[in-house]
Amino acid sequence: MSQKIVVTGTDTGIGKTVFSAGLADLLGANYWKPIQAGLEGETDTELVARLGNLSSDRIVPERYRLQTPASPHHSAEIDGIRIEPDVLDVPDTGDRPLVIEGAGGLMVPLSGETLYIDVFERWRLPVVLCASTALGTINHSLLSIEALRTRQIPILGIAFIGKRNAETQIAIREIGRVRWLGRLPWLSSLTADTLQAAFKASFHADHFKL
Repeated sequence: MSQKIVVTGTDTGIGKTVFSAGLADLLGANYWKPIQAGLEGETDTELVARLGNLSSDRIVPERYRLQTPASPHHSAEIDGIRIEPDVLDVPDTGDRPLVIEGAGGLMVPLSGETLYIDVFERWRLPVVLCASTALGTINHSLLSIEALRTRQIPILGIAFIGKRNAETQIAIREIGRVRWLGRLPWLSSLTADTLQAAFKASFHADHFKL
């Protein structure tokens, strides 16, 4: 069975979509975002395809495409539909690895009763936790690590995004007892080429194996 990895974050807007693009490129993986909330402009799937140099056959279509850029449960309510978490089954991608990107953080609601972490718990796939290096990330990261461990969801490791912050990164790694996968710096010019170069300099494909 091909390798499947869930990419989630400690918060929204920290750069996990860009990270997912770099990871899919590094691993030669397919990409799937089960729920896209917000269709105006470039979607996350389109961004990943562009920055990761992913051909159309490496993109798994979203299960839900919602108009409003908001929490999935609220966006679905505005669109007049209900997200059914039980239909979010991991697609078969044959021999090619699969990168699955969540929305926001672990506790993002998909419906009135279900959070994204509930789906991750059902899947039992290894998770990469993306964390900002900015102020407040220690608390957010350790809470996310604890939530994953409480649900017995395997943690592949933590990937930092942003400026180098050695003290913060060490604290999270040591207190959280989690493997450090690398740090993706902010790129002043974000293109497929600059992302690929930064990813190869910061991460190693073997580190994403259990």
